[in-house]
Amino acid sequence: MENKLRGKSAIVGTGHAGLGEAPGLTAYDIMAEAGLAALADAQLKLSDVDGLFCTMMEDSMPALMAAEYLGIRPRFVEGTMTGGSSFVNYITAATMALAAGLCDVALIVYGSNQRSGSGKLVTASRPPPYEQIYRPRYPISAYALAAARHMHEFGTTREQLADVAVAARAWAQHNPEAFERGDLTREDVLAARMVSDPLTVRDCCLVTDGGGAIVMVRSERARDFPKPPVYVLGCAAESTHRQISQMPDFTVTAARESGVRAFAAAGVSPSDIDVVELYDAFTINTILFLEDLGFCKKGEGGAFVEGGRIAPGGELPVNTNGGGLSCVHPGMYGIFTVIEATRQIRGDAPGLQIANVDLALAHGNGGTLSSQVTAILGSENTL
Repeated sequence: MENKLRGKSAIVGTGHAGLGEAPGLTAYDIMAEAGLAALADAQLKLSDVDGLFCTMMEDSMPALMAAEYLGIRPRFVEGTMTGGSSFVNYITAATMALAAGLCDVALIVYGSNQRSGSGKLVTASRPPPYEQIYRPRYPISAYALAAARHMHEFGTTREQLADVAVAARAWAQHNPEAFERGDLTREDVLAARMVSDPLTVRDCCLVTDGGGAIVMVRSERARDFPKPPVYVLGCAAESTHRQISQMPDFTVTAARESGVRAFAAAGVSPSDIDVVELYDAFTINTILFLEDLGFCKKGEGGAFVEGGRIAPGGELPVNTNGGGLSCVHPGMYGIFTVIEATRQIRGDAPGLQIANVDLALAHGNGGTLSSQVTAILGSENTL
């Protein structure tokens, strides 16, 4: 099927705020600062924004609250909440709204003060009722369940999980924006405090403050802005469950379907991708998504990440900013996959910049491996 939206929209601005720790700021303060930074990157003003795409963890109507806080009255508002995948999913919604003429400047924005506000991992909702009686560490136990099943079924080892964390830290050590930049070895990960077997604290994402934002316009306007435009070539979503107990197969995520459709829409394959930005809330995520998105076969993800293959200098650059494991993770991480993918294509990544990036994949995960959204972004060379 022809993708009528391929290359019809472009990202022309990115911004962030409060990365790491932002004491004294509310989540909406951080959201607003990130949005203003993205608009400044595109040399636009708040008054130019007529499409707002936002979800937060603090309010039942976050998009309306965000519009009120920013002092704007957008013509188009979208706030569907699918967890951390929401922001990658908004790329599709923004592209459709722009193509239909429902808005001219789309702002996708998020902010959280999770670290300074609570100091620990908290979620916007309680564990699903039929799982809460077992007193899981939510959501960590859900991902531990997937990791344990993958280990049982395919022989994946804790050492291989640790290699994911070590690779993320190696990227973060080159990124001045990353929250954790200290040395980290496989042995450090294995010896760290066990949180939910088989995941140690170093298998788990950071708890930070932070906000991110991107600005999108129709492609015919994209060259009018100061930074090189990054075009949306394909984006697809798939969901399989809400409660982890209802996941059809703990070793297979909906990324298998979202990836196939995103690649088809973009007209490219995994072997064409220059950089991969994955939602690595836990080390098992990276292994599962590399398999399900087609970078390796099912069950081979553990072996695939060994030997520094996804680390700096490796065969496949994965989570080049340090990811949620070492760079930033303020409750939801999805928007940062898009920001890093965009920066790598533009050539202005703050950490290690990969040479000649034309195609990047940004993948969002929501809930407990519940919602998967894959976006393929490209430079002007890919149109």
